[in-house]
Amino acid sequence: MTLVLNNELAEKLNQSEMDALRSRLTAIQQIQGNPMGVEIQKFGQATAFSVQNIPGPAFNTVKGLKAGDEPYIEQILAFYKQKEIPARFELTPAAASSELLTCLSEAGYYQHDFYTTLYTSLSKVNIETSNPPKLSIRKLEGREFDIFAHIYVKGFGMPEFLKSGVAQNNEVLYDNGHWTFYLAAYKGEAAGIGVLFMKDSIATLAAAATVPSIRNKGIQSELIKHRIGEAIEKECNLIVGQAKFGTVSHNNMERAGLQVAYTKAIWIAK
Repeated sequence: MTLVLNNELAEKLNQSEMDALRSRLTAIQQIQGNPMGVEIQKFGQATAFSVQNIPGPAFNTVKGLKAGDEPYIEQILAFYKQKEIPARFELTPAAASSELLTCLSEAGYYQHDFYTTLYTSLSKVNIETSNPPKLSIRKLEGREFDIFAHIYVKGFGMPEFLKSGVAQNNEVLYDNGHWTFYLAAYKGEAAGIGVLFMKDSIATLAAAATVPSIRNKGIQSELIKHRIGEAIEKECNLIVGQAKFGTVSHNNMERAGLQVAYTKAIWIAK
């Protein structure tokens, strides 16, 4: 039976994404001395996430902004201005209103991009793994985060000097019961990674990457299926993923049975 999307379900999906980011950043914040400069602050219904020493939008973003939060926009902008980090707002269709969008526009912001959230009920998923003979998937061991970081920076085209930070910022989650890390090997060579976050019976496909030279081998498709299987085993009800619209990641999730819930609007300064 198809789980029909409504505002309540849309809110649940968005909350699961926020929970994953909050869990990750709270763990990084608790590293002695908070070296990454993590700060999380609530403004009305919105949560502003900030990581001073990790540039880019992934961790420096506002989630959960809703109609009625117009009075808080000025405070949010001041929060990021003080840190010299550009504010970035992620808006879901269920939470936006013409008044909220007008307020953002008047504050000097515009819609810059889209990002897609996908989901499915795990009660209707039938996992059919192809078990490619040259591919194996297992849980990552605690001593292997250097391998995880190597694949991560290669997969996302990041500079090598960020590798140690990536390793540390994921290793802090290893003993957190909500997080599970997976390593895929192709012909015995470490080739891909996948991450799963589970809370309140909702599983989130949290991160994934493949070494560029070993792409197009079905590695990410199998990692998605593997994580769905784990979520079913842990008796989760829903699985959620995010991807740029129409990308390979988006396609892989749809092939695994996920469907589009909504497309978020990304707003940045003009």
